[in-house]
Amino acid sequence: MPPINGTILQAFHWDTPDDGTLWVETAGNAAALGRAGFTALWLPPPCKGEGGSRDVGYGSYDLFDLGEFDQKGTVRTKYGTRADLEDAVRAVHDAGMQVYVDAVLNHKGGADATDPVMATPVSNDNRNIVVGPAREIDAWTRFTFPGRGTVHSAFQWSADHFDSVDFDQRTGERAIFRLRDKAFETPVDPERGNFDYLMFADLDSGHPDVRDELHAWGDWIVRTLAVDGFRFDAVKHIRFPFFNDWLDHVRFGAGGRSLFAVGEYFSGDVATLRWFIEQTGRRMSLFDFPLRYNMRDISHGGGLLDMRQVLTGTLVAQDPVLAVTFVDNHDTWQQNRRDEGIAEWFRPLAYALILLREGGYPCVFYPDYYGGGGRPSLRPVLDVLLAARRDHAYGLQTDYFDDPNVVGWTRAGDADHPRSMAVLLSDGPGGSKRMWTGRPGATFTDATRAIGGTVTAGSDGIGEFSCAAGSVSVWLQT
Repeated sequence: MPPINGTILQAFHWDTPDDGTLWVETAGNAAALGRAGFTALWLPPPCKGEGGSRDVGYGSYDLFDLGEFDQKGTVRTKYGTRADLEDAVRAVHDAGMQVYVDAVLNHKGGADATDPVMATPVSNDNRNIVVGPAREIDAWTRFTFPGRGTVHSAFQWSADHFDSVDFDQRTGERAIFRLRDKAFETPVDPERGNFDYLMFADLDSGHPDVRDELHAWGDWIVRTLAVDGFRFDAVKHIRFPFFNDWLDHVRFGAGGRSLFAVGEYFSGDVATLRWFIEQTGRRMSLFDFPLRYNMRDISHGGGLLDMRQVLTGTLVAQDPVLAVTFVDNHDTWQQNRRDEGIAEWFRPLAYALILLREGGYPCVFYPDYYGGGGRPSLRPVLDVLLAARRDHAYGLQTDYFDDPNVVGWTRAGDADHPRSMAVLLSDGPGGSKRMWTGRPGATFTDATRAIGGTVTAGSDGIGEFSCAAGSVSVWLQT
C-alpha cells in the first residue's frame, strides 16, 4: 500500500487523571487509532517528576525512572509503571504507528538535598541586570536518587551542574539566583534580556558532565523504548547549539535513524521560529504557534476578522516542511485556563485547515478526540477529517482565499489516491465557490453532512461547492 499522510495524536492533556492508567489506555486504543489514520503518538514525559504521581511530567526529577522505582512517594508515574509504558509502546508499534516521547531537558525539580553555593540575584524582568550582591545560599541542586541508586546511571547532580535557581532555602527568599561565576547561556530567546532561566534548577547544558549525562539518557531511552522521535519542552530556554550536538549524537547512536524531533518554542513570531530553525541547522521541526494564534483570534472575532489572512505570518506558510500544526495543546488549554483556547464552534474549521491542506505535520489534541479536561469530544467530525486526510488529501492544491468570511481549496489527488476533494469553511454567513477539482464529470458529496445532495463537476472539472454559516464542508469525490 502507498504511504498515507502523517498525523500525530497528542495522547494526553494537562488534566489527565492521576490514576496510573494512561499507558494501559494507550495500548488498548492503539489499533483503533491506527485504523482512524493516525501515524504517530506523542506521549507525555514518561520520567518521574518532582510531584510524584501528581506530576504531569514537566517537573523533571529523574530521567531514568520510568515508573520503576519508589521515589517521590510513588513507584508509578501519573501515567503508569514502566512495564505498562513498554506494553503501550509495543502496541503502538504493532498498530503501525510511531512513538514520540516528550523530553524535558531544561531543568530539574525536587532535589534530594541542598548545596551551599555563592549566588547573585538578578532581575526577573531582565536577567542581565544584577539586583543585589553575591552571597551564599542553600540551593536545591543535589540529586542523588536514593530510590534508584546507581541503576541505569551512577551520575549524581550537584550545584556544579546548574547555572541558576529560584529559591534560597537558607532565607526562604524567592528570586532568580545566578550560581557562582556562571553566565546565562546564549543563544536563547532574548525575552527578559536572556530567557535561559525558566523554572526549578536550570541545567548548565555547557558543562561536560551534563552533556555526557544527557547524551547517555538519549541513548538509553531510544534503546529502552525503541522510540521514533522526541518532542522537546521549552526549547526557547535552552542554548540552541545543544540540540545540534544532542540530536547528532543520539541519531548516530541509533544507527543513523532519522528520529523525528519537534520543539516547543512558545512564540507567535514566525521570524523568531525561523531563527531557531536556522540556529539548529534545520535538524528539528517546531510547533506553529503563529497559526494557532491566528485561528484563536478568528474564532473569537465574531466574523469580523479576515479569514483570508489565517495563514499570514505562519510557519506552515513560510516553512511547511518543518511546521507541526495544531489547534490546542496542554499548554494552551487546561481546565482552569479555558479562555486561552480556540472557541469550540471553530475547532472543526481549525482541524480542517491543519488536516486537509498540503503543508505541515498536523497534531490532534487528546481532549478534542476523546473529550476530557472540560472539553467535549469532536471525534465524529475528526474521524471524517482524518479519513479525508488519509484517502483524499493528496496532489495539486488550488486555493480560493478570495472572501473575508468564506475560504476554500481543492486537492486534485495523485496516482495512488485518484479521488479529489474540495473544502470550504466560513466564520460568518455561508456561501459557495466555483472551484476546479481536476476531475471532469466527477460527483462529490459533503462528508460532514452539513450540506445535502451532490455536486457534479463540469467538463472543465469545475464544480460549485457550498458550506453553511460558521461551518466546514468537505466535498469528496464518490
